[in-house]
Amino acid sequence: MTPISWCLTAGFAGLVLLGFPFAIAIALAVTAALVLADIEPAFLAQSVISGSQQFSLLAIPLFMLAGELMTAGGLSQRLVDLAGTLVRHRTGGLAMVAVLAALVFSAISGSAPATTAAIGSILIPAMVRAGYSAAFAASIAVSAGVLGPLIPPSIAFVIWGIIAEQSIGRLFLSGVVPGITLAAGLLALCWVHARRAGVPRLPRANLAETWQAFHRSKWALASPAVVLGGIYGGIFTPTEAAAISCVYALLVGLFVERQLSLPALPEIFSRAMQTSAIVCAIIAVSTGFGILVAQEQIAPRFAHWMADNVSERWLALAALNIAFFLLAAVMDEIAIMVILGPMLIAIANRFGVDPIHFGAIIVTNVAIGMAAPPIGYCLFIGMAISRLTLGQISRAIWPQILLMLAVLFLTTYIPGFALLLQPAGR
Repeated sequence: MTPISWCLTAGFAGLVLLGFPFAIAIALAVTAALVLADIEPAFLAQSVISGSQQFSLLAIPLFMLAGELMTAGGLSQRLVDLAGTLVRHRTGGLAMVAVLAALVFSAISGSAPATTAAIGSILIPAMVRAGYSAAFAASIAVSAGVLGPLIPPSIAFVIWGIIAEQSIGRLFLSGVVPGITLAAGLLALCWVHARRAGVPRLPRANLAETWQAFHRSKWALASPAVVLGGIYGGIFTPTEAAAISCVYALLVGLFVERQLSLPALPEIFSRAMQTSAIVCAIIAVSTGFGILVAQEQIAPRFAHWMADNVSERWLALAALNIAFFLLAAVMDEIAIMVILGPMLIAIANRFGVDPIHFGAIIVTNVAIGMAAPPIGYCLFIGMAISRLTLGQISRAIWPQILLMLAVLFLTTYIPGFALLLQPAGR
């Protein structure tokens, strides 16, 4: 490899290991590469500007803001109450409430951390009071949050759609079956755990209570219907849907539920901005990184090397999944997608993998990374809510991680599993 290639690969990895934030590490690696290549350093500023001006990027802060508004406006509590009337009387019912509520909330926020925070803050304390161990309660909230990247609208699919230049709407559809399958598996784990631990059942909700819960949650249930119906009805784009979701959440919170107040809005906006700024900064500075990687032909050379040394497609996909899982344990999942995106796409093209199917594989890997020890974002949210250590939650979450890996196996090796809902003739 050339000195520039070493700078972009080993140099970047070294900065990350030294503890530099990912956006700063990328910017420093690109700057050093520009100096070695005798390219005007202003190229970095130009690439940051061009990388941050993609219209689809607006969906990321908008969906994050929508999730914050929904939580502060009380809609997440309405979803929890509704799920409780449906399944709380079953073995493992309260844990199942977390999964079902997260399934619906994922279709509002599109974010794993937002889903974990919204559902976990309500249900982790409630599950502990009901007889579940604190570790299991936290682990199931973290695992349910993983549905956020899989159930549309998904921020992870938006990012991958931008990187791979694929239809975001079609990518959304590729996550539905894996997401629902994961949710069904989590429900089964809740039943098994409660049965083994002897967790007592809660009383069954009567018809009047169930109807009242449906009535109170009608505005929360309408949100994903409006957003997804508008996207697939051709009324608006995913980015416009994110803006509509924010307006909807704001109006419902202020004038219908009346749990939002104007003085509270600056703090809500600030939280959403802080989270989305991290993601958008990584994407913006990675534009120059990607251009230099393409110029150095790193991705095609690696794809050719892999094709020469790995003859079978199933083996190549297995290697990618293993590498992604190991990287996600120590590295930000969004950074992996952005930085390694060109290389991953080159490998997929080399082995003839359908781009939408490949997007489903990548985002399923991303979802697992959100919960995988030691640095999954959702793990730290679960730790903050439950006040447990990383080790305590990590020991409890391995059954869910194995379930997620089983879903990844199905997504990887059965293309129809991810492509089942794709429009005919596409």
